[in-house]
Amino acid sequence: YIMDWQSVIHYYPQLLAGVGETLLLLAVSLSIGLLLALSFSLLLENSNAWFCKLIKTYIFVFRGTPMLVQFFIIYYGAGQFTFITHSFLWIAFKQPFFCAVLALALNTAAYTTELFRGAIKAIPAGEITAAQAFGLNKFQIATKIILPNLWRIILPAYSNEVIMVLKGTSLASAIT
Repeated sequence: YIMDWQSVIHYYPQLLAGVGETLLLLAVSLSIGLLLALSFSLLLENSNAWFCKLIKTYIFVFRGTPMLVQFFIIYYGAGQFTFITHSFLWIAFKQPFFCAVLALALNTAAYTTELFRGAIKAIPAGEITAAQAFGLNKFQIATKIILPNLWRIILPAYSNEVIMVLKGTSLASAIT
């Protein structure tokens, strides 16, 4: 079945609106997921054992379940709890766009945390020891030593994660 040009021109505005919505969903999800992943990976390196186990459990769950199931649990599952439906949270959870962003952000945060954690372990220990010898505090070491090296190491693998999130945006149609 081949569409004629009149049909293509008729649907062109809808296709452009869909591209815009997809890019917005991608940008917001990646931004939130990146912030969460960076926070989680730094907490994994500097926190107590109980908090690390909690983060590792989150990573295990979100990396081990299909993204479509995560979409369904967040969108359809939130309405099953009365403390959500009778609170201010319901304003957000009844919106499909919010639930899609939340699902994609939590999913990408789990994968990206592992990327960050591996990159942090790949930074030579001598660089951190040298920074400590110069008298830099933990924040300065993180911003001047760890983060610049982290981006260099993580960029090739993170580009694959961006592509996976872009592919995952198509699953948002299942909850709209």
